[in-house]
Amino acid sequence: MFKILREDIQTVFVKDPAARSVAEVLLCYPGLHALWFHRLAHFFWRHKLRLLARILSQITRFLTGIEIHPGARIGRRFFIDHGAGVVIGETSEIGDDVLLYQGVVLGGTTSEKKKRHPTVGNNVVIGAGAVALGAITIGDGARIGSSSVVIKSVPPGVTVVGIPGRAVEDHHKPLMDLEHGKLPDPVAEAIRLVLKEQDKLEERLEKLESSSGITTPKDELVKERKKMEQELESEEE
Repeated sequence: MFKILREDIQTVFVKDPAARSVAEVLLCYPGLHALWFHRLAHFFWRHKLRLLARILSQITRFLTGIEIHPGARIGRRFFIDHGAGVVIGETSEIGDDVLLYQGVVLGGTTSEKKKRHPTVGNNVVIGAGAVALGAITIGDGARIGSSSVVIKSVPPGVTVVGIPGRAVEDHHKPLMDLEHGKLPDPVAEAIRLVLKEQDKLEERLEKLESSSGITTPKDELVKERKKMEQELESEEE
């Protein structure tokens, strides 16, 4: 037991550069407090003390702002950064070395008494405000971008962003380098593809008009298009 508690404390130092001392971690990290209370509540849950487990989880929610159902199964070296608004449902299963940011929801999509919450693999990072719904699987090493809504299973090692979540990048780098502001934007990529295709069509049309002696009218949307392209480029920087 004490070995696991020490490991939890060490995990905070590994995953949060703001941690400065053991005393600070013990007193000021609600994610750690919620995890420890959950382990106790989960113990009661497994031993059929369901009401006691639920009461403890509700007290934990009041104290930390983090709601973890006592039935959820959580692996080792799990860390919730900041934590406010995190919700983890009853049939959720979380592997080892998982990192969640504030506002993450692992929610259910049915009222039937069966597996209805996500299964999260090892070494997964889920960004702030992201929502995963249903009995889906988020594979080992996946990254979920901030505010994404994931309703389908995610293959291992894939980055998912958007609403609904879409896979945008395979990667094989350590997950702790997740920079939420630099995640790919699938909508912006789609716009770029459309603009490139438009350039090709305009070029072909201009050649046809020139060979037919037709004067090409001035494009009144050039300024608006350049402005939009500049905005897309500035968002990536």
